[in-house]
Amino acid sequence: MSHRAANLPQLLSEARRWLEDALFAGMEAAGEQPVTTAQASVFAMLDADGTTVSELARRTGVTRQTAHQAVHGLIGMGLLEQTPDPASARRRLIRLTAEGQRVHERAQATIEVIETLLVDRIGPSQVRALREALTADWGEPPLVTAP
Repeated sequence: MSHRAANLPQLLSEARRWLEDALFAGMEAAGEQPVTTAQASVFAMLDADGTTVSELARRTGVTRQTAHQAVHGLIGMGLLEQTPDPASARRRLIRLTAEGQRVHERAQATIEVIETLLVDRIGPSQVRALREALTADWGEPPLVTAP
């Protein structure tokens, strides 16, 4: 990972990109279909019982149209399916297919290997501190203005 970034948001983006690059390369090397970053984000945010496209868009911080495109790409790959929402006749839920579940499990196993390699590279205390910092309750985002 390069260290061109000057501020925390840039550093976090570079770290995410490093992790995604390793995940995507590992999955493709294992013979899985390539996915985009948007598709991977949608895939990772699904609830076990299904999630609406609107909720996926909110969770991933993209427009509903972008989430819809990612979902339909994954449906076309056979990884997701749409089903009626039992709570509302107007809504559709997005769920993993059996193939999607298999790919999800492989991705989780790949992430575990990547995290182990990261521990080897930067040390267990650094990875533990990173995890603790990222899982701490930061509170609501502050409303600030630059001086």
